[in-house]
Amino acid sequence: MNLTPSQFLWIATLFEGGLALVAFVLGALLSVDPVAALRPELTAAFWGVLGSLPLYALFAQSDRLAVGREIRKLLIEKLGGLLAACSVSQLLYIACWAGITEEILFRGLLQPWLEQSWGWLGGLVFSNLIFALVHWITPAYALLAGFSGLYLGLMLDVGPERNLLTPILVHAIYDFLAFIAVAEAWRQQQAA
Repeated sequence: MNLTPSQFLWIATLFEGGLALVAFVLGALLSVDPVAALRPELTAAFWGVLGSLPLYALFAQSDRLAVGREIRKLLIEKLGGLLAACSVSQLLYIACWAGITEEILFRGLLQPWLEQSWGWLGGLVFSNLIFALVHWITPAYALLAGFSGLYLGLMLDVGPERNLLTPILVHAIYDFLAFIAVAEAWRQQQAA
């Protein structure tokens, strides 16, 4: 299926927006406010920017391992053309929207809710098992997503107090940089 950048943006907007809707509906049913820990604080923003660097560094070095090459090849094959057709501002929009909506669901709602029954570690682990399952494209991709989710869950508690802004920024910045890298790799393949 050949999508235009506009169609791709609409699909991404609706899908990711649906995740936020699920978070708020489930939050109302479970009596958990998915944005309770979201505060615009400079310290959280600092940790969010800084925290994105190790995650992206791992992505950038992923081609050194067979599983990393497999995932990168899959991303280039499935998303490369779509991402390459988007402008930088469109890629930034998709990355920010994914970071906001996915973090509201997984770190804003599921992690705190699961902590109520399973404690801090249980909330961290079980919310990211769900995160991995939702990202199941291949077993290797799900495993990578699960570990990335654990990192994002830990970033929720970096700093003086829990703040959802930190994993939102880590997620959005990482996605933005990864989108640019995948689009550029696709362009290079097309030129070769």
